[in-house]
Amino acid sequence: MPPPGVCLNIMEARSKQDGYGKITSPERFFGQDFQQLKQYCLIKGVRYIDDMFPPDKSSIGQGLLSPSDLSRVVWLRPGVSKIAANPSFVLHGISRFDFGQGILGDCWFLASLGALTFQNHIFGQVVPLEQTFDQSYCGIFHFRFWRFGRWVDVVIDDKLPTINGGLIFVHSKNQNEFWPALLEKAYAKVCGSYTDMNAGTPAEALMDFTGGVHMCILLSEPPPNLWELLCRAGQSKTLMSCGTHRGATSANIVLPNGLVQSHAYTVTGVKQVTRGQLVNLVRLWNPWGRGEWNGDWSDRMTLEDFCKFFADLDICGLSPDFLDGSSSCLWTTSMYEGRWVAGTTAGGCINNRDSFWTNPQFRVKISGEYSEKEGEKNILVSLIQKPDKRNRRLVQNLHIGFTIFEANSKFPASFFNIQAPVGQTKTYFNAREVMEFMMLKPGEYLIVPSTFNRNESASFVLTIHSKIQTQC
Repeated sequence: MPPPGVCLNIMEARSKQDGYGKITSPERFFGQDFQQLKQYCLIKGVRYIDDMFPPDKSSIGQGLLSPSDLSRVVWLRPGVSKIAANPSFVLHGISRFDFGQGILGDCWFLASLGALTFQNHIFGQVVPLEQTFDQSYCGIFHFRFWRFGRWVDVVIDDKLPTINGGLIFVHSKNQNEFWPALLEKAYAKVCGSYTDMNAGTPAEALMDFTGGVHMCILLSEPPPNLWELLCRAGQSKTLMSCGTHRGATSANIVLPNGLVQSHAYTVTGVKQVTRGQLVNLVRLWNPWGRGEWNGDWSDRMTLEDFCKFFADLDICGLSPDFLDGSSSCLWTTSMYEGRWVAGTTAGGCINNRDSFWTNPQFRVKISGEYSEKEGEKNILVSLIQKPDKRNRRLVQNLHIGFTIFEANSKFPASFFNIQAPVGQTKTYFNAREVMEFMMLKPGEYLIVPSTFNRNESASFVLTIHSKIQTQC
């Protein structure tokens, strides 16, 4: 039925990713080689200026600053300006208390960055810590992000936008520390401009910091094992963030309970205490660097209040270990990059019976024990669509989703008309990523990612995390 090459075994497809775009050998963003550029600057005795993200209004972007404020912006280097008397890349270690949000609406990014400061190993992968303003300084820095299946190394110069000598975007509490501002600039380069970082969801940055396993939980319908999941996530060295409910407007209004609506927070810890009875507490951090929950338990809140006053929870880790509390199981991860092409492999959702079969299809084999116990899951499927534009704010996400079928040995032309799905996304979302965590009995399955409408072209990354039962 499908054209040759459409139906692929996902375990075989994974091997195509090996050898490039890894954290140990990231791709060069825009082809810029950090070591070569730095060596050139040192030999020539000059300070680096990045022509791919120049220190001018194009890198700030349109609409973020008023024309009068934009005309007042001066790009200054920490090491040769009045910003700091004695600049350092990192000063007295790494902490979420190092920085506060500027005028840019990137709380989603900074909440994720707050979570990153708790995991030294992951932090060191994103932020190379050997960088300094002392030895071999020539105004060039670099950072690493996971972008749609591949790690990239992003080079920047250290010219930062200021007004009246002060940083206008993220700033450190100690004016001599600059890793937060430089990291934000590198991510702005990836997004296209500082303006392109205005508004977003923590899940995006969490994935770009880890390239790992992401789970989103809607707190209006929390799983029965939410507390256990939070505890496992904390023990598994994951990054966690959450967001408050949206108000009538997107403005960040401070509510009477101290929380900010339409705002992202970092989950910094969970703890069980006794006050006559066991109470489950969640600790949070506001990227503004000020303002906190003033209800019960002050800057900590009960799990019940957490689910009531927050809309969603994002958990992201390097491995799927936090997904299951059993010590007798292992997880395997498979990833594949694909594309929907209008007229050939963009068949739309299953409502399009005459074209659905043309979508890319992937076979996956599930092994191990099957459980019908409520809450038991053995497979997490993630589908990420890749942008087709340079600037993040100009990207228009398609409505995407996937459908899962039991795979027979043969696929007659009528397969998708007569075979009922055994799993699928609850709905098609116009989001960067959609996912489902479910239980499938042992066997072979066909996963069909698709856009909702037919003939919509886009690239995607499909990732499957499946549990395999083993003996300790």
